[in-house]
Amino acid sequence: METFNYKLNTYLETWMGPRDQRVRGWLLLDNYPPTFALTVMYLLIVWMGPKYMKHRQPYSCRGLLVLYNLGLTLLSFYMFYELVTAVLHGGYNFYCQDTHSAQEVDNKIINVLWWYYFSKLIEFMDTFFFILRKNNHQITFLHIYHHASMLNIWWFVMNWVPCGHSYFGASLNSFVHVVMYSYYGLSAVPAMRPYLWWKKYITQLQLIQFFLTMWQTMCAVIWPCSFPMGWLYFQIGYMVTLIILFSNFYIQTYNKPSVFLKKEHQNGFPVSTNGHANGTPFLERPAHKKLRVD
Repeated sequence: METFNYKLNTYLETWMGPRDQRVRGWLLLDNYPPTFALTVMYLLIVWMGPKYMKHRQPYSCRGLLVLYNLGLTLLSFYMFYELVTAVLHGGYNFYCQDTHSAQEVDNKIINVLWWYYFSKLIEFMDTFFFILRKNNHQITFLHIYHHASMLNIWWFVMNWVPCGHSYFGASLNSFVHVVMYSYYGLSAVPAMRPYLWWKKYITQLQLIQFFLTMWQTMCAVIWPCSFPMGWLYFQIGYMVTLIILFSNFYIQTYNKPSVFLKKEHQNGFPVSTNGHANGTPFLERPAHKKLRVD
């Protein structure tokens, strides 16, 4: 296995340039296979989980959902706060910031972005809750693509560009997740649901996030520094895919009356805002479909 990892790392460095030595020895970052294996396991659970649950009663998971969403809300707030304060106090250049310019700030950014990378592994639980609660209609291509790709992309980011211009998208996404996971945590509490009115605006906020990230990345292309240009082009391309997928979701969910929407509301639960709505209640069906509460 060590020989394989060595050959793979050599190939990656030949193709992408030398890795950033500041993250050597950090959990999950030395070699790519563990991150890839975790993604394969995630996809296998996505495929096999609904089959396993097909003839079983759904779990409620209400208490776990409150704790899970609260935990991610707090983690997202921590990352947003730490990134913004580090960038503001460290004098990062908004238009383009390389990865070796302000050692103390760079090190702080790297530490926070490792947590951001690791949070993408934690967020696999979004899908697992869907499976346990038999909300299989929410396991869409958008949902799987977004979850599976982010963990892998951020492994490469952490190994090659773990600070500098990489901070911006993570900062915005952390802020969006504060809003998003706080909403889902509150929606897991039945008494709070009548007071939650901003579900529709979460997807709008996400689209704004993608456009702002793409715009800020394009600034670094127009006014370049020593931040690798290939990463900038990749990020622009990835943002385009998310804008297309999330825009399509938004149109299908909010701007296009459909039988699906009518059916969802008749069954008694709100439609997911973006395939992440792990806090919304499972179908409030009649007694013959009784929920497990364990």
